[in-house]
Order: sequence, then structure tokens, then C-alpha cells
Amino acid sequence: MHAYLPCGVYHQQYREDHAWWQTKFVWGKMILLGVLLFVVFPWFGGYYLGVMNSIGYTIMGALGVQLLIGFCGQITLGHAAFIAVGAYTSALMLLHIPESQAFWAVFLTKSGLLYPVSIVAAGIVGGLWSVLFGLPSAKVKGFYLIMTTMAAQFITVDFVITQYVAQIGGRGQAFSLPPGTIKIGPWEIDNDVKVYFLMLTLVILLTMGVANLMRSKTGRAWIAIRDNDIAAEAMGINIILYKLKAFFVAGFIAGVAGAFWISNLSAVSPEHFTWFWSLWLVGVILIGGFGSIHGTIFGSLFMVLVMELLQYLVGVLTPWFPSLSMNFLFLKESVFGLAICVFLIFEPNGLSYRWWQIKNYFNLWPFSY
Repeated sequence: MHAYLPCGVYHQQYREDHAWWQTKFVWGKMILLGVLLFVVFPWFGGYYLGVMNSIGYTIMGALGVQLLIGFCGQITLGHAAFIAVGAYTSALMLLHIPESQAFWAVFLTKSGLLYPVSIVAAGIVGGLWSVLFGLPSAKVKGFYLIMTTMAAQFITVDFVITQYVAQIGGRGQAFSLPPGTIKIGPWEIDNDVKVYFLMLTLVILLTMGVANLMRSKTGRAWIAIRDNDIAAEAMGINIILYKLKAFFVAGFIAGVAGAFWISNLSAVSPEHFTWFWSLWLVGVILIGGFGSIHGTIFGSLFMVLVMELLQYLVGVLTPWFPSLSMNFLFLKESVFGLAICVFLIFEPNGLSYRWWQIKNYFNLWPFSY
């Protein structure tokens, strides 16, 4: 019977329609992707794995922004603050718990479970801190919510962390992480390959978690609030509760991203979590596409790779134009702004929409018109 149907993908059960990978072709693509990610890429080593780790960190950071803006319609410009909360929560646990003589502290330290536990704790603390600044979303929206989330950035990073948290233990502005601090069981995370596999694991878990949330009652409520919060409330959705849930989940993801990123740093400093990073994450999902997990991944790939290419070109041209190396930060910001302008004009739906069109073209071929 299927031989006489027009081109396309057909399902006979609801379960088939909601399967992660719906055709043999998609299964083949995902198996190939898995081989590339877990077998081929680790062989590159050095610089290339560092770039991949930056992409993974950007994906984790932008995933929470995508959930708030793209799926729930809650605009945020202070997401780096919640990443910073996660990073400092994990760092403080790694530095101070081993100093305790309590049984549980000794057990966590010697068993290598301290860092995994600190990742979960960083997510919870980041989520609760996000809810605190998400409370105004019950009363305000749009421009006023933007100002509230910007306040979260400056209050958290520039005041609370810089003036108080960063002073704990008398270490000054930066928390140095001694070698051997970051361990998972018997394995010490001490090189780019191990950090890469940690990044892959966290990105896959967080992406699957958000994707499954969007298929649940909570995800459908978020989309209803995004599309029309008045209509959603009229349908019986508790919009305040669901908005705060969105802030908690987004903050949890940000906290996990921060806890991961300290594995890439020799010292944790407030300078790693500037307001420009919050703006950068919004730009990532704008370029990738709002309301799409694919958009988070495509946007992260695009922004990181374009900046790496820019840095390479600056290195090549520096012998002829020495001032370029000194002005790289300004070039980076200029290219970031130019990329946003170009996408708003020529591809306002983002890269994920173009990917959706390409997939549909091949799925419906030869009748793709």
C-alpha cells in the first residue's frame, strides 16, 4: 500500500509520530554522527578539541536562553549571571568540601563523586537564583522584563560574586583550581579529550531533557504562554507557575554549563561571565532560530566557527596590519553585530528554518514543489 502513496513520511501510530528518529535514513545519519563525535573527532586533539569544547559550552549556555525566549516567550539578557552562579557553586564545593573531616565529605572526595555532585548542586542553585529574578515575570513583560534580567546580571556578577563570593577563603578575585581537583570516579579530567567527552555527555543529556520537556504538558503550556498568555490563562494554565518553572529549568541548565566550564579553566573569575556573554547567547539563538533545539546547535556552531575563522584571518594579516591583533575584541564585536543584522534582514527565521526547508525538499522529492 505504501508504494502507491505520494512522497513523504507516513505514520500509523502516535508513537511513530513522536519517535526520535523516524526513518532508516535518519537512523543512518545519527549513527554516522555518533561515529564522528565519539570516534573520529577525539583523534584530532589539541586546538580542534578546544573549539569543540567551546561549541558545547555555547550550546549549553544557549539552551537555557532558547527555553526562556524561544519556547516560553520570556526575554532574558542576564543569562551569564546564572552560568556564573553554577560555576562558583561547583568551584566552592570542590575547594572547601575536601577541607572538611565529615564522613560524607571524605567519602565524596575519595570516591571521585564530588565533582558530579557539584554539577547537580550548581544546577539547583542556578535554577533557584534564576527563579528569584524570574519572579517579576509574573507582573511584567517585554521591555520591563529585559531590564529585570539585565539587573540580574549586574547584581549577581558585578556585586554579589565580585564583592562577596569571590572573597571567600581570601583568594582574591579568582578561584584557582589545583590539579586533580576535577574527577569523576577514578578518572581525572585533566586534558582536552576528557573534557570533550564530558561536554558531549552533558550536551546530549541536557538536549534530550529539554526535547522531552517540550513534548510534555509543561512544554505545551510554555508554548501556549509564548503564543498568547491571555488565551493560555483562559484555558486554565497557571501562567505564573509555568513561567517560574521555565526560569528554574533555564537556570538549572545554566548552572550545569557553568560547572562544566570550570573544567576548562585554571582559575574561575567574574571576568568569564560578562554581560556581553549574555548578549552573545541571545545572538546565538537569533541566528540559529527561535523555538528550535536545532537552532541552538546551528547558532552555536556558526558563531564559534566564524569567530575562530576571524581569529585565523587576523593572525594571517597581522604581519601586514599590526593593529589588527590589538583590536581583535572590537573586530569580534563588530562581526557579531553584523551577523545579527544580516540574519535579521535575509534569514529572520534562522538557520534551523533553512535546515527544515532542506529536509522537506529531500523528503518530498521529486514532488518537492
